[in-house]
Amino acid sequence: MEQIEELYYALGELCYAIAKVDGTIRKEEKDRLHAILETEFRSHPWGIASAEMIFQILEREGMNSGTAYEWALHEIKLNSQYVSETLKTHFISVINKVADTFPPLHKEGKELVQDFIQELKKIHGDPVFSHLTEDSVGLLKQTNKSGGIH
Repeated sequence: MEQIEELYYALGELCYAIAKVDGTIRKEEKDRLHAILETEFRSHPWGIASAEMIFQILEREGMNSGTAYEWALHEIKLNSQYVSETLKTHFISVINKVADTFPPLHKEGKELVQDFIQELKKIHGDPVFSHLTEDSVGLLKQTNKSGGIH
């Protein structure tokens, strides 16, 4: 589970990079981000906890957007064996929702999101391991549609 959690840390780093691209992160933006993560990771509290924890650490340290983005990409590549097609789709969906939360997204922010999507599409997980995130994201989708696990 630790390597899969690392992917969610990376998602937190990426959320931070998007939020920080304009230089500031306002409280209302953090509240909207929390709502997105809460919805997306309803059945996996560790997913939201991981993403939010890393977001808070980076914010406290005053990390710049570019470095946070590079760290996120490095972490995802390091744990790429767990990256399933379903996880890619889910992360892209989350990132697009986050980008929509921080309007207007400047040119640099749009490029960051597009670069991430292109880099993520190049990653091909190992079927021996990536099924673990297929199951995880499948459960998330089922929970989000129905409001609970049935």
